[in-house]
Amino acid sequence: MSASTPRTAATLAATLLTATVALYIALVAFGNITDFGTNQQFVQHVLAMDTTFKDDDLMWRAVTGKGLQDAVYVVIIVWETVAALVLVYGTWLWVRRDDGRARRVSTYGLLMLMVLFGAGFIAVGGEWFAMWQSKDWNGLEAATRVFLLSGVVLVVVQLTGERSAT
Repeated sequence: MSASTPRTAATLAATLLTATVALYIALVAFGNITDFGTNQQFVQHVLAMDTTFKDDDLMWRAVTGKGLQDAVYVVIIVWETVAALVLVYGTWLWVRRDDGRARRVSTYGLLMLMVLFGAGFIAVGGEWFAMWQSKDWNGLEAATRVFLLSGVVLVVVQLTGERSAT
């Protein structure tokens, strides 16, 4: 698109919402990097399943090795950081009015977050590691919030696509 093309409301919404999610996840990643220990404890407790009901039929799933727990946490941080960078780039493309590439890049970044928070935290953390059972280390509400926010923004981003005549 040329710079003289007027912005549609959907494109403006996609730009601002992509920027909002980019800022949010960048702050999350920055916090996890600069305050490594706080959420490291969260990941350790969820994987160790030490605050769940300790049902013998589930406890075999627990991961208690500190090295593996830390590796999982580092992978989460790297994933968040890459998603933030992808969304910042998507925002930059929206601002430059390169709408096709912006839509594609923003979609990748938003899907990265939906996979991390949906599959990673809600499915694996919440169900496999029974995070829902913990009163102290239950991140399902926060994960659901990020998953839904990313999904809503993804829908808005997709609404900016060109419509074919049918």
